[in-house]
Amino acid sequence: MWTSSLLLLAAAGAVVRCQDGNNTAPFPSATYPNGSSPDPATIAGSVEFQKSPPFYPSPWVSGLGDWGASVAKAQALVAQMTLAEKVNLTTGVGWEGERCVGQTGTFRSKTGDSIIVSAGFTSDFNSVFPAGVNVAATWDRGRAYLRGQGMGAEHQGKGVDVQLGPVSGPIGRAPEGGRNWEGFSPDPVLSGIMMAQSVKGIQSQGVIACSKHYIGNEQEHFRQVPQAGFDNLTDSYSSNIDDVTLHELYLWPFADAVRAGTGSVMCSYNQVNNSYACQNSYLLNNILKNELGFQGFVVSDWSGQHSGIGSAFAGLDMTMPGDVGFDSDTSFWGTNLTIAVLNGTVPQWRVDDAATRILAAWYYVGRDTKQIPINFDSWTLATYGYQHFYAQEDVRLINEHVDVRADHAATIRDIGSASTVLLKNVNNALPLTGHEKLTAVFGNDAGDNPNGPNGCSDRGCDNGTLAMGWGSGSANFPYLVTPETAIQNELLGNGAVFESITDNFAYSQIETLAMRASTAIVFVNADAGEGYIVVDGNQGDRNNLTLWQGGDNLIMNVSSLCNNTIVVIHSVGPILLANYSSNPNITAILWAGIPGQESGNSIADVLYGRVNPGAKLPFTMAASREDYGDDLLYLPNAPVPQLDFAEGIFIDYRALDRAGIEPVYEFGFGLSYTTFNYSNLSIVKQNAGPYVPTTGMTTAAPTFGTTDNNTSDYIFPSNITRVPYYIYPYLNVTDLEAASQDPDYGVPGYIPAMAQDGSPQPLNPAGGAPGGNPQLYDVLYMVTATVTNTGSVGGEEVPQLYLSLGGPYDPPVVLRGFERLSIDAGMSATFTVELTRRDVSNWDTTAQNWVISDYPKTVKVGSSSRNTPLSMALPM
Repeated sequence: MWTSSLLLLAAAGAVVRCQDGNNTAPFPSATYPNGSSPDPATIAGSVEFQKSPPFYPSPWVSGLGDWGASVAKAQALVAQMTLAEKVNLTTGVGWEGERCVGQTGTFRSKTGDSIIVSAGFTSDFNSVFPAGVNVAATWDRGRAYLRGQGMGAEHQGKGVDVQLGPVSGPIGRAPEGGRNWEGFSPDPVLSGIMMAQSVKGIQSQGVIACSKHYIGNEQEHFRQVPQAGFDNLTDSYSSNIDDVTLHELYLWPFADAVRAGTGSVMCSYNQVNNSYACQNSYLLNNILKNELGFQGFVVSDWSGQHSGIGSAFAGLDMTMPGDVGFDSDTSFWGTNLTIAVLNGTVPQWRVDDAATRILAAWYYVGRDTKQIPINFDSWTLATYGYQHFYAQEDVRLINEHVDVRADHAATIRDIGSASTVLLKNVNNALPLTGHEKLTAVFGNDAGDNPNGPNGCSDRGCDNGTLAMGWGSGSANFPYLVTPETAIQNELLGNGAVFESITDNFAYSQIETLAMRASTAIVFVNADAGEGYIVVDGNQGDRNNLTLWQGGDNLIMNVSSLCNNTIVVIHSVGPILLANYSSNPNITAILWAGIPGQESGNSIADVLYGRVNPGAKLPFTMAASREDYGDDLLYLPNAPVPQLDFAEGIFIDYRALDRAGIEPVYEFGFGLSYTTFNYSNLSIVKQNAGPYVPTTGMTTAAPTFGTTDNNTSDYIFPSNITRVPYYIYPYLNVTDLEAASQDPDYGVPGYIPAMAQDGSPQPLNPAGGAPGGNPQLYDVLYMVTATVTNTGSVGGEEVPQLYLSLGGPYDPPVVLRGFERLSIDAGMSATFTVELTRRDVSNWDTTAQNWVISDYPKTVKVGSSSRNTPLSMALPM
């Protein structure tokens, strides 16, 4: 009989890889002298060893928004479940215990159902999509949805219940952050919209989206003490964040994900205000479940759980992979959670609520009708192997090699080209005709990895063209079209001449070819990833913002000899462009991000004019790393490293704007092969009612079914063969103290006040629906402008709306709306933004709610954060 369960993908073990190039770091402080916020409250709220206030009890799910029917179905099923089944549903079976990186035990004994969770694919016959940062560069809601839809379909086809994504933690506080590329943008509005569209796309395919990593997960260094490599560390780093910064920056995209219906949220490895994110009652109970009205379940990052009953009381609903440490044969939950319920420490309602939340998400996306058996294995690509990989037991068919790619290559190619940002184009150097006399391609980044596109585990190297960062969010390529291949095919089809050199250090050969080339295309990159892999001395996070593999020398060597040099950058985020923007021999610069399997085809489409670039930078290209105002912490400053987010809301373009620093290329910048004009700005105030804080009380915490306190009923079943290292909910003996194997069992311990209280609780004034108080999303203003294509070819433009909130501690402008428009030559289109109450509000720490300040506010519309030709005061 097939056993269905939840599968999750994660990563383990530190691996060190070597590359030539990017291997030095200045190890700066986390915030530069000019990077601190001007707001005294931000400074006070982000000091070292900041404390997170407690909040109990953990809110019980109530069916807010459109979750009512799903919650009711979940409650009906939970009422039929035994305590062991409820515990099984909340606890993973252990690292490498089943075929996916994350899998719960069975929750219906008659059918063997369980839940399967996956981050990336270690399978085959799957697609590799463009990264989140590329999706943000499209500034296109529709393409974000299509990417989510495609990924969701492939997870569904592999038998996965929960896809570990999308990502908005990290949001990109510092440009060197190793996993920034998995997310979207350091701007909360751009990230939030892309998060919401991704959630909707994934869940349209009957797969639960898991929005991660909640919250303040902004660097790889010191996220887990065993990874840090420093003997004096005792705990993961603490992100010290004040209340305004939390709400106006880091929480904003998660609110959008919750409002979009995300079924799951993953809590992160780090601490926030010196409380681990996976047991931070203020963040999980008060902010996520209470204020944001989250109806789904909270799952830990792998081994991100640090306590048993403490994390249960704090709002954790599922622990992954289930064991305390990978393959430790111990668990904070499993048997221990069963014991905690039986001895009355954890009330039944808390376990019932966790199980209900998991199953509510399961029903919400339709898993009850769409779930199929898992058909791949996370630990090997062999067709036959062990069902229980670590225990080396139960040989069977484990990989069916199901091809789930469908027609996603077309979507991937389209997003790749639609996310390519044209930064420089002197005298219409682009597009190329394909009939240039001699086209020469240079750079390791143009060619193949000699060991194949999957030649480095979890993509942990920088060999060949960069189409994906490294870590647990990576996947196996079905193929990788390199730029060298695509451009060669383009030119040979035209009978043109093509040569290439993909060794960045073949100096004499490069010099000879560059002197002969009529057109030189130089490909360079900068890589990053998750901290369990170290590449070229970069422990996930980048050590600096320079190009890898001697990329800067390559550009300078080629451009000094060829006066028509085109530079293409594949990078995980911002890089330092030196003087390339002003170098007369560099006629064009393109940022192509990390575009996935169709990389070469996507860039060829732009280079040769089949696609008119319409992408915009989702971050700022600054002249120096200091210009960004904040940075990573590379060396620990305490046994528990303290990351003081003293810059507050001033990251990326907001930091440069406040400091009056001129960027090389600003946030939102991007050229086209045509030109656009902006006119006719209009603001119409809408008839929205006043903002009313939510009031009232919840119901009492419900329980479903009864818990049999006869401990003999929880003894390990005689008809089950125990798998070594597998996490079970059962007892070995009937005596609870003996079953716990805890020498401190029965010793009075700390149970937070109200943690066990299931009585009705007051509603949060800023809450009331998924995403927060529903009136936050009332439309207060309708803003329109006319965008005209004044060039000779059709193209796509992304008009952007920025708002000056007017307060002394507000950024000069913040993004509040955008739209990607396709406009034929000589034609016009109307740009429309609905400004909501949330858009024009600030978080008030005293009222603990959103308020509209009395400061005058100004709307600005244009093509980037620094080019806003239209401006008008917002009528108050």
